[in-house]
Amino acid sequence: MTNPKASTVTIDIASRLEMLETVQTVLGHVTSLVGFDDDAAHYMSVAVRESVVNAIKHGNRENERKRVKVSFVIRPRVLEVSVLDQGPGFDPRRIPDPVADENLLKADGRGIFFMRSFMDEVDYSFPPGGGTLVRLMKRL
Repeated sequence: MTNPKASTVTIDIASRLEMLETVQTVLGHVTSLVGFDDDAAHYMSVAVRESVVNAIKHGNRENERKRVKVSFVIRPRVLEVSVLDQGPGFDPRRIPDPVADENLLKADGRGIFFMRSFMDEVDYSFPPGGGTLVRLMKRL
């Protein structure tokens, strides 16, 4: 059953890093609708940005013909953001720990760490038609 107090905004973007600004703009509006302060909105922005960058770079491999769908579900005191790519999927358990000594000086590999650090919940699923669906949730 649909939650009558929930509103959803969905944007469908090409796999181009230039599209990040659009996602960030929409996120800024929805965080204020829920009532998050500037600090919370900033950290959520980092988490969502990392998720969308991963979808574009790793999921869709910057193939502009492939799409990234970003949905914002706005509820009282909760924001849920879903990011769906059209890539081959991955195994989240095989991602190296970015705070392990051997990884501290690497230039990348911290996106999932940031998502988990800045959001209350981060889940991954792999729809039957392909792709990766990342669900990020933050409570006020």
